[in-house]
Amino acid sequence: MKRLTEQILAHAEKLPEGTPIAAKGLLHLGTRAGVNRALSRLAKRGELLRPERGIYFCPVKSRFGTHPPSVGLAIKALAEQRGETVVPNGCAAANWLRLTTQVPIRLVYLTSGRSRTLTFGKQKVELLHAPSWQLSFGNRPAGKAIRALDWLGPEHAEKALKKLKKTLPSAEFKDMVAAAPQLPTWLAEKIAGAVTDV
Repeated sequence: MKRLTEQILAHAEKLPEGTPIAAKGLLHLGTRAGVNRALSRLAKRGELLRPERGIYFCPVKSRFGTHPPSVGLAIKALAEQRGETVVPNGCAAANWLRLTTQVPIRLVYLTSGRSRTLTFGKQKVELLHAPSWQLSFGNRPAGKAIRALDWLGPEHAEKALKKLKKTLPSAEFKDMVAAAPQLPTWLAEKIAGAVTDV
């Protein structure tokens, strides 16, 4: 019979890229203590990545060697597994909406969960706990617009809203406007101003 580490590795290698692996999902292979020890050994040998305590990922193997999974895929899968809302921060949202040419240097996501730093190989990813209004609409354009406007601040919001009025799908713009009462006062006022400004 295969050793527990080999069984876990064989199981991990069959999973889609970026799928998080936790001990409780491997209890069909062995005891909790045994699975924990095997996962720890695999991480020490570099056969699994451990971005945070209790969570592991299988590196991606290619003809150029191994590398960490796509951060986007890993974060999305981790959010689904944990039941968290996780979205790119305001700078990334503003860049995606073409409201800034500034490219985020660090990977920062906002989360409904606790703040923490994940490590994927040499890349660090920050998850920052955020209030629910910053997470509204998830990854939809309306949600990205709210986070982008907050990141841009009061001095740049009006100009950005004029652009968003033209570029956002009308249903998304309407949803953003409908969410205004839950937003900080300055942002709600800027959005209200953009609606009345014809």
